[in-house]
Amino acid sequence: MDLNKLYSHKRTGKKSTSATVDVRSEFQRDFDRIIFSSAFRRLQNKTQVFPLPGSVFVHNRLTHSLEVASVGRSLGSLVGQVIYDKFKNDLTPESQDFYRYSLNDVIASACLCHDIGNPAFGHSGEDAIASYFRKDEHGIKTQFSNEEWNDLINFEGNANAIRVLTQQQNGKSEGGLLLTYSTLAAIAKYPCESVAKDKSVIHRKKFGFFQSEKQTFSEIAHETQMEQVNNNPLIYKRHPFVWLVEAADDICYSIIDFEDAHRLGIVEHSECIQMLKNLVFKFDDKDKIENILETITDTNAKIAYLRAKSIGALTMRAKTVYENNIDSFLNGSFTKSIIDVINEENGGLKGIVDFSIKNIYNNRNVVEIENAGYNVMYELLSHFIPPILKHAGSREKSDEKAIKLLPPAYNYDNETSYKRVLGVVDYISGMTDNYATDLYKRIKGIEIGMKI
Repeated sequence: MDLNKLYSHKRTGKKSTSATVDVRSEFQRDFDRIIFSSAFRRLQNKTQVFPLPGSVFVHNRLTHSLEVASVGRSLGSLVGQVIYDKFKNDLTPESQDFYRYSLNDVIASACLCHDIGNPAFGHSGEDAIASYFRKDEHGIKTQFSNEEWNDLINFEGNANAIRVLTQQQNGKSEGGLLLTYSTLAAIAKYPCESVAKDKSVIHRKKFGFFQSEKQTFSEIAHETQMEQVNNNPLIYKRHPFVWLVEAADDICYSIIDFEDAHRLGIVEHSECIQMLKNLVFKFDDKDKIENILETITDTNAKIAYLRAKSIGALTMRAKTVYENNIDSFLNGSFTKSIIDVINEENGGLKGIVDFSIKNIYNNRNVVEIENAGYNVMYELLSHFIPPILKHAGSREKSDEKAIKLLPPAYNYDNETSYKRVLGVVDYISGMTDNYATDLYKRIKGIEIGMKI
């Protein structure tokens, strides 16, 4: 693999590969475009794990993404220096500068938008969309090709992120957010189409692009030297940058979800402190940390300190794992996530992960919001999908009224069944928790009245 060709300034929707004159680098511009996008802003009211809003502040998708971007920037800087030191003689002057000074911006940008395709209510929102099509209560399957139907019955936030970031909506500019192919390649954890899903293979556990973005993804893969494994179905190996984005995400949610659980009283003070100590002591000087903790009297501050030490230690360990296996990461042959490697060697992290699965992700409040979110998303799809698939001459008045609620940017009434359905899915998956809930109440007659 040629390290000089792993990155590209080329952007979706643009024919020229030349960089624009700007005080910012091309990759810093990616970060700024994401920050100012409406899709990113909507993450502030999308559930991370715990119900929103509440009297106790917990993370939402936006705050999570900002923190992942912070960790990702550090990882990008650390690994960029590793690549520079190890392969300096193989790098062009431009590439030397990229790995030392710009890889961190690519990883931070990718981290910032890694969840941008996730629907409201977390994974239950994904499940609701996939389940709606799997049940096929209206017998619509025959209107789609096998590949298109697989996209719908396996709806996936990762694939939806590529769509959100690259598609041209009605009345909007070509190329979506016009991000560089480098940033887009770095979020492609599962670079294959839906019919190629295979849970036994790390890069095919899910899928990374819909049929509607297949050509765009092929261009991204070509420009960033992703190795094609198969053509039909289309499968690529992961891009080397993906593992860093994935590691930053895994590090943050492993620790931050645990801290949120403490704030909500799901984890008791002493238990939380001890479990974080068990993790940190594997990496850092035990006596030094204990001495600092003795000077901190506030319990929340103790936990914040240990959280910071944990994230810092895991970030450095992630860098070491990448460095020790760099050839496998660069050629896409590594078979585990970085956090899996750390989990195997650090019982403290494994203890937190196991506790979280048992007591946090299956907490009653979490399960309640997942059930509610599933029902809201399912019912919204039921309201819009059947009408949009009917021919104009066969629609009832109620069908026409439902379609009038679709904003113009999401109404593809004159397109194929697949594109029409994706327009509805774009609309519903982009909703915040509150917006989806409010719309559900209004169309169901639970709440009636003017909304301004």
